[in-house]
Amino acid sequence: MQKKGHRRSKSSQKSVKSRILRFLKFLFIYLPVSFVLLSLTMIFALKWIPVYYTPLMLVRTVENIDDNSFKTHKTWRSIDNISKNMSMAVMASEDTRFLTHWGFDMVEIDKALSASKRGKKLRGASTISQQTAKNVFLFPSRSWIRKGFEAYYTLGIELIWGKERIMEVYLNVAEMGRGIYGAEAAAQELFGKPAEKLTRRESALIAAALPNPLKRRANSPTAYLSSRAYSIERMMGMIEVPEWLSDKKPVKKKK
Repeated sequence: MQKKGHRRSKSSQKSVKSRILRFLKFLFIYLPVSFVLLSLTMIFALKWIPVYYTPLMLVRTVENIDDNSFKTHKTWRSIDNISKNMSMAVMASEDTRFLTHWGFDMVEIDKALSASKRGKKLRGASTISQQTAKNVFLFPSRSWIRKGFEAYYTLGIELIWGKERIMEVYLNVAEMGRGIYGAEAAAQELFGKPAEKLTRRESALIAAALPNPLKRRANSPTAYLSSRAYSIERMMGMIEVPEWLSDKKPVKKKK
């Protein structure tokens, strides 16, 4: 009887160990591999498929669910149908090294860390690639885990999409006003024209409002916003024009 009980005890221990091993395999092998395969499939698919809806759009809709006046304005446009001025303006405003970095601007990151060490408020250093990654694939939140996923998706779109596609998606999903997403919706709602007709000044004003588009309005700029837009216009003439924009003629402001 004692031998039988001993055998059962050993068998029970083996069963527990087996379950633990299966769980660990699932947690550290199957789950990560499944995530990588699924996420890469999404990244590859969205290289060609328009991004019509994002997690942030869902969050804003839920936040305003009791507001009957709230509407979501978004219209997908290819980068060929968006003014060259808009691409140049967001690079000048948000990410001047967009064409040369691999998703992360180490110069800006170093500046942000240095400022933090001196006791200053931690400044933002997110590139257009990072902003696109978090807008398309992640819900808004502040945590190191989310930052890790953001870095992963940023590398993914840099490697798979390339700069032109990243800019195209960014200019279609970025929040540019209350319920306004993308350059086409911003152009129509704020200036009453299609995105392909945006002037340097209008593009600079939209870009100047991007850090806080829910409080700043490009079509009704404060003195600060107007001054910021002027600085962006000057910077637009100083940064490199990418090949995929070089054939597009910028729309000039009518006199």
